[in-house]
Amino acid sequence: MNKYHNIVDYIMDEILNDTIRLEEKMPTVRALSEKFQCSKGTVVKAYEQLQKNHIIYSVPQKGYFLVKKNRLVEELKTGIIDFTSASPDESVLPYEDFQHCLNQAIDTYKHTLFNYSNPKGLPSLIRVLVKYLQEYQVFCKTENLFITAGAQQAIHILCTMHFPNDKTNILVEQPAYKGILKSLELNNIPVILIERGFDGIDIYELERKFATDNIKLFYTTPRYHNPLGVSYSNEEKKQIVKLADKYDVYIIEDDYLADLEIKNNSYPMYYEDTAERVIYMKSFSKILLPGLRIGAIVVPTILANSFEKNKQWADLGTTVLSQGALEIYIKSGMFKAHRKKIKKIYTQKMELLNRIAISAHIPDIQWHIPPTGFFACVEFLSEIDSGSIIKNLKERNILINHIKENYFTDDYNNKLLKISLSKANFDQINYGIRALLDEILKARNMDFLTL
Repeated sequence: MNKYHNIVDYIMDEILNDTIRLEEKMPTVRALSEKFQCSKGTVVKAYEQLQKNHIIYSVPQKGYFLVKKNRLVEELKTGIIDFTSASPDESVLPYEDFQHCLNQAIDTYKHTLFNYSNPKGLPSLIRVLVKYLQEYQVFCKTENLFITAGAQQAIHILCTMHFPNDKTNILVEQPAYKGILKSLELNNIPVILIERGFDGIDIYELERKFATDNIKLFYTTPRYHNPLGVSYSNEEKKQIVKLADKYDVYIIEDDYLADLEIKNNSYPMYYEDTAERVIYMKSFSKILLPGLRIGAIVVPTILANSFEKNKQWADLGTTVLSQGALEIYIKSGMFKAHRKKIKKIYTQKMELLNRIAISAHIPDIQWHIPPTGFFACVEFLSEIDSGSIIKNLKERNILINHIKENYFTDDYNNKLLKISLSKANFDQINYGIRALLDEILKARNMDFLTL
C-alpha cells in the first residue's frame, strides 16, 4: 500500500473514531509528512482526494477542516449500506446522457413505436452491436445476433428450447447467478451441478459429466463470476470449449461484466470456439441502466431459427425505444466514454477493499478479492457464527449475505460471505467493511475497531 492511500485511510479512521471533530483543524501537511515519512506533495494529494469526496474543505492560509461530520457519519450510520445487491452504483449511471438518447430515439423511430417490432431486434442496433462486439473479441454475423429483454429472457429461452443434440440436462456451476437457478427451478428443468471454486473448476470432473450426464447446455460465467468474483484463465476456457465440442455440449457464456475487463489478453470463450458450441450472452443492465432491459446474444447458426421462433412468441419483440436509445448511445461514443469511467471506478472500489482487508491483519480469515468487478468474498478458516455477524451488521444498517442463495442445493459453504461492491460508494465501502471487520473481531472475542 503506498503512503498516499495510508494517509487517506488514516484520516478516515480518525474521523470515524471521533478523534477529529467538526470545525477542528485537520493535521497539518508538515505533521502528516513527518508521521508517514513522505513528501508534502503526497499529503496534499491525499487531502485533495478527501476534499474531492466532500469529506474535508480547505481555508486559505489556515489549513484543512472537516465538512460537517454529522452529515458524513450519520448518513453512513442511518442509511442502508447494501453489500448484497448486484445493481450498479446509482452515482455513476449516465441518466442525463441516456435521456438525451431517448429523446433522439423518439424522433428517429416515432413511426415504429406503436407497431410490433422485429422479434430478432432493431436491425440498425444489431449492425451496431456486431461491430461493437469486435472490441470484446466477439466476431459474429448479423444473422447470429439477437436482442433480448435483458440476459434473463435469453437464459429462459435457451433453458426451455429444444437443442439439436437431443439432450435434456443443464449443467450449472455451483455457486451460480441466482437468476439461472430460479429459471431452472421454476421450469422444472433437470439440473446437474459442478463445483466452482476460487481455484477454478475440476476439468476432469467436467469431462466426466459431459461424457455421462446427458448434458444439453453448460451455463458458465467465465469472467468475474457471480458471486465468487473469480475468472477462468485463457487456458481453462480453451479446455472447456474443446470438451464441449468433443461431447456435443453447448455452452452459455454469460459475459455480463466484459466492460470491466482490465487485462488486454483476456478473451471470451467465444473467441476460442471454432465448432459453434458457444452461445455468447452480454447484458447492458449491469453497467448502464438496470431498467433498460437490453441484452445481446450470439447463437450458433444451427440454433438461430429455433431461438428466433421462441423469442417471437415470448414477447413479439423487444421495446424499440430502448433499442433505439442504446444504438444512439453507442454510435455517439458516449458508451465508450462511460465504459472507461466505470472500469476505473470499479477497479478503485476493489483496491479500496483490498487496502482495508490487508491492513486488518485478522487471523483465520482469507479474502478473495479480484482486481475489478462487482463481487468479492471473505472466507472463515475456522468456526465462527457467521449468522450473528450478518444479524449484527443488519442492526447497523449494513446488509451482507452468506452464499446460500447462490446454491441450488442446501450443501453450501456457510463459512463464506459474499460482498457485492456494485451499489456501494467509496464512503460506504470504507465504513461498511470496517464495520464488518469490527463484527468479525467481536465474534473472535478479540480487541476490535471502534467505528
